[in-house]
Amino acid sequence: MEQFALDWNPAPAPPLTVSELSARIRQLLAGEFVAIRVAGEISGVRIPSSGHCYFTLKDRDAQLQCVCYRQSLRLLKCKPQDGLAVIARGSIDVYEARGQYQLLVEALEPAGAGALQLAFEQLKARLAAEGLFDPARKRPLPAFPTRIGIVTSPTGAVIRDILNVLERRFPGLHIRLYPAQVQGEGSAASVCRGLEYFSRSGWPSVVILARGGGSIEDLWTFNEESVARAIAASSVPVVSAIGHETDFTIADFTADLRAPTPSAAAELVIPPRAQVLNRFAAASDTMARALRYRLAVSARRLHETGVLRAASGFRRSLGRRQQRADELDFRLRQASRARLTLSHRRLDAASARLAALDLRLRFARFRQRLAAARAASAGRIAVTLARRRSALETLTAHLSQLSPLKILDRGYAIVHNPAGAIVKAPADAPPGSSISVRLAQGRLAARVLRVPRAPAKR
Repeated sequence: MEQFALDWNPAPAPPLTVSELSARIRQLLAGEFVAIRVAGEISGVRIPSSGHCYFTLKDRDAQLQCVCYRQSLRLLKCKPQDGLAVIARGSIDVYEARGQYQLLVEALEPAGAGALQLAFEQLKARLAAEGLFDPARKRPLPAFPTRIGIVTSPTGAVIRDILNVLERRFPGLHIRLYPAQVQGEGSAASVCRGLEYFSRSGWPSVVILARGGGSIEDLWTFNEESVARAIAASSVPVVSAIGHETDFTIADFTADLRAPTPSAAAELVIPPRAQVLNRFAAASDTMARALRYRLAVSARRLHETGVLRAASGFRRSLGRRQQRADELDFRLRQASRARLTLSHRRLDAASARLAALDLRLRFARFRQRLAAARAASAGRIAVTLARRRSALETLTAHLSQLSPLKILDRGYAIVHNPAGAIVKAPADAPPGSSISVRLAQGRLAARVLRVPRAPAKR
């Protein structure tokens, strides 16, 4: 029996390029994972100049990169924030530049609490059980506050906005700022010290506690229990103005009044001048926002049934290229900053070397030393002259005391004989001789008539 061997070795399929493989993977994922809903906690939110939003959706064991393009981000009712637990709706796409899959988010809604949100809710429940949020303990604001205390950062737009509004609506108010750290380590203690300062002094009629907007991590200082208890213990009413209108903190629930923004807090503490107009404007804005939202939802539904499906592929392709442009922009900015820093360092080093060789500095130092030497020499000469002048005055005083003229001033006289000698005894001027008598003022010419006999000694 003959045996036949069959040698069959078909030619292998041509290899795929990385781009071709990524495109096939994208087609598979895009066809399988459409309009899916994914639950997780948001972290690492970034919104570059393109207007797109990039973030990570994670749980305990995994994480998923997400991107929400600018067109969809404007229509989101719930905006992405770090630490927020959400349910994201969208489709899976592949970003070939990094070789990773990502979720194209089209809708976002809250879903439970993240780690920070859970801590927030637990502290809120505990303080509410103690009665710190009870409306009965909240005090009304004074009708016409003349002294306003502000606890916030001394830099930035918040304090400027508050001061501008107060000056525009009620000039002449007395305002005192306590500069506090409103973010980071030690910020809670700093805010508490500001509240305790105004409470202890009793100076203000009302206190505004303010900070600008930020993520839940940025605003966490005002979710600390110590800050809430400092607000509750304040002896004067406290108005909280933390973040934007949609931001709520424990401080907002504890304060006597919550303002949606720092500027609004400045408006609430002083009497409104156009209350009715403000209400009409607020109602108009609310209606306009609701109308715009309804129109946007209706337009989106219309596009989803027609044009949007046809244009979804183009938008995704454009979005991937824009995402690539964002990444290149990040790298370019980082490289430019590094190059600029290095250039500044080199310029500073060259300037330092050039300054060390400047002859003007050397001449200036020489002139300083010469001036110092002249000043020291002049000082020594002045001291010597003063010492000699003092000695001269002393000798002059002694000489004046020994001068014969001083004796003449006391009534004495000096008698000279014709020879000009001083007459010290009768024999120096015998009778009949001429004598000259010098007085303190002037002279006398006289003649000796007789010489009295000296009394006999016993």
